[in-house]
Amino acid sequence: MSNEKTEGLIIRLADFSESSKVITWFTRDFGKTASLAKGAKRLKSSFEAAIDLLATCRIVFIRKSSGGLDLLTEAQLVNRFRPYPGNLSNLYVGYYIAELLDALTEEYDPHPELYDAAYAVLQHLQEHDDFQKSLITFELTILEEIGQLPQFDHCAGCSQELGQLESYLYDVNNGGLYCQHCEQQRHGNVRISRGTIAVLQKLSDEKTILSQRLSLSLQQQREIRKLLSTTMSHILGRRPKMASYLKL
Repeated sequence: MSNEKTEGLIIRLADFSESSKVITWFTRDFGKTASLAKGAKRLKSSFEAAIDLLATCRIVFIRKSSGGLDLLTEAQLVNRFRPYPGNLSNLYVGYYIAELLDALTEEYDPHPELYDAAYAVLQHLQEHDDFQKSLITFELTILEEIGQLPQFDHCAGCSQELGQLESYLYDVNNGGLYCQHCEQQRHGNVRISRGTIAVLQKLSDEKTILSQRLSLSLQQQREIRKLLSTTMSHILGRRPKMASYLKL
């Protein structure tokens, strides 16, 4: 057993006993971890101020070597997630982010860039009353980090350039778009306009810079939300529980 220090987001909470909780973290240095916080439910617990869903904390834990739960020994609150005042949608988006981090990552598989992306979108949700661009940036990051980012540059059927079409057929099973020739022989469930694909290409290549200045039309937002929701559902084998709350 060894003491470990890192910064992490709380992505799931569960009762363990009358006085303790199991906390699932997404940490910057270790990826997803689950730790037992003994006495966390007591009124005078040393963890009381820190234990809250989507809170960011600096933590110290004893890592168990047998595959059991780690033991949380310290948790210092860095930021308690509070969505933009009066915007319930931002709260639901926060829960959606926690759901994806829990469902799509493995224990002790670190993804520092994904941690930074999650932290950035949660900060945006606290400071602004919109969420679409910041959420799309996060979703593209998590898909890239787990090796499931759709191919937006070349045909998923023949690997050639897509060509200049008004819209493209997206096939979630093959993880990409089809050119005009391959589209006639394939099946897809989402159609995406050329302008929306250009936006996705730019966001995939230069997420941070472009997400701050790109302007998305309502139609583009709807097409991207359809593509990403379809992709997430395919990977999970089910629709994300919080997906229905991501209203445009």
